[in-house]
Amino acid sequence: MSTYISELDVSLNAAEEQMLQSDGFNKINVHTKVQVSFNEDMAKGLTKAGYIKIDKDLNAGAGCSPLHFWYSKGSGEFETPIVDISVTTDGENEAAKFDFGWERVDCDLNRKAEGNWIHVWLKREEQTYICDLTATDSYGSDSDHFQNGYIRVDEDTNRGAGGSYVFIWYRQTTDPKKALKDLKVSITDSQRQQYQQQEYQPVSVNLNEGTGGQKVYMWYKKEGSNKPIKTIALMLNTALVPDYQKAGVTVIQRNLNTGTKGFAEYLCVID
Repeated sequence: MSTYISELDVSLNAAEEQMLQSDGFNKINVHTKVQVSFNEDMAKGLTKAGYIKIDKDLNAGAGCSPLHFWYSKGSGEFETPIVDISVTTDGENEAAKFDFGWERVDCDLNRKAEGNWIHVWLKREEQTYICDLTATDSYGSDSDHFQNGYIRVDEDTNRGAGGSYVFIWYRQTTDPKKALKDLKVSITDSQRQQYQQQEYQPVSVNLNEGTGGQKVYMWYKKEGSNKPIKTIALMLNTALVPDYQKAGVTVIQRNLNTGTKGFAEYLCVID
């Protein structure tokens, strides 16, 4: 016997959501995540986690590795609906986007194809903040991270340096009280000791793993500041540092590829 949708309603808060569910309504999952893959190993975790691939190679004809979009639908603590998508096709238009609550998908859609820096941007239903931060230097845990609500920063922190593929991951919350309040990067032993003494929490993965370069780590705190971190971005187009700083973005000018011949990469913090 066929079944039909007989009634629709909308909840505007948690109490209304619970009331509608108790009345027999089912929540419709909406788009909450967008990711990019530029190699087969990146795609495996997305497939296993149930992400949907848009089967069009964005690098078609460029002689580069295939580059694909993926998306997922969900609901829950770490899922905030996407309500708008935008694209920038040159670096000059990037910095201002952060001021208006956009978050950047970090993979350049011209990756290895030269040409302009092209980025996709997402606008969410509510302001989000980063509540959890981690990193990986292998692909084995990717599907678990995706299923647990993490977003992968889709650019290798070792780009051009050899070594492991290393990716930064984070989770989002709409509650500023749960957000990270401070984020640092260490590239020397003395900096690591300093952040340990200041009771920052370390992310244990070396962002320079396997390259022979200096050990690079992220450190964070969840207290001590009134400015919760909204999002982060990985900057490879370092000519944009002045523009980002002028827009109020904190650019941590400690190269994640220190001691290698890879791309200079800076971590940017938006609060």
